[in-house]
Amino acid sequence: MGGNSPCASCKLLRRRCTKDCIFAPYFPSDDPHKFAIVHKVFGANNVSKMLHEVPVQQRANAVSSLVYEANARVRDPVYGCVGAISFLQNQVSELQMQRAVAQAEILCIQMQQQVDDVPMVQQLSVPTVSIKKN
Repeated sequence: MGGNSPCASCKLLRRRCTKDCIFAPYFPSDDPHKFAIVHKVFGANNVSKMLHEVPVQQRANAVSSLVYEANARVRDPVYGCVGAISFLQNQVSELQMQRAVAQAEILCIQMQQQVDDVPMVQQLSVPTVSIKKN
């Protein structure tokens, strides 16, 4: 942040942090792990280029995405955040299926209750007619 306390990027890269440092607003010195993981996965030059291409008002969101993607890539080097997204999509599908089964069970129970509430049709006694012969 320009002089007194270098940002996490400048501290890690052992550079002097200038007042126009692109990393300073997003990688404070009190959270060095945040930049370290992004640097490890993407590289400082690539991150700098990306941040310069993004409008200033969207840079904080871009950094959040980079940090998320870098953490996901460290956890799962092959699939990264796509693996996490796929896992969550599968979980949503399973939960939707469980919900459909539960709704069907509820419907069956409600229908059974309606059947139980209907009074039984009493057997009608059909009068028998007897014909008398005279």
